[in-house]
Amino acid sequence: MSYDSSREQLKIKKIHDGTVIDHITAGYALDVLKILGVTGKEGYTVSVLMNVPSKRLKRKDIVKIEGRELEPEEVDKIALIAAHATINIVRNFEVIEKKVVKLPSQIYGMVRCANPTCISNSREPIKSSFLVEDDEDLRLKCHYCGRIMEKGDVLKQF
Repeated sequence: MSYDSSREQLKIKKIHDGTVIDHITAGYALDVLKILGVTGKEGYTVSVLMNVPSKRLKRKDIVKIEGRELEPEEVDKIALIAAHATINIVRNFEVIEKKVVKLPSQIYGMVRCANPTCISNSREPIKSSFLVEDDEDLRLKCHYCGRIMEKGDVLKQF
């Protein structure tokens, strides 16, 4: 990583193979790593940029993970906290696939209801189910008990 003062631009080395998660809501890069289970002990080279200027979002975070491609379930989890993120799969220094993160209108089995007495938290063989009321600030409504969960409730689970 180097800083080019003549252009006032931060330069981050390109990754050979892996994933670049761009347009993360400013301040949530570390939460994205937590959701992915990346602690730094796995051996991946990880670059984290936080509060980077962005024309589209004003400020954004970026995460680069060398040597790891994300599974579809992981992309869905990222959508919970980064509604505008883009996932770039890189191979041999080239972006071979670009995905725009999209939170579906309903979520099944991805997170637990924060209500301990909700039937989805009992021993019944049912998966949690939520209606997405607000994907920008993240508001989820439990299908079973009606409990409203917000971003903080979801982040506590990872």
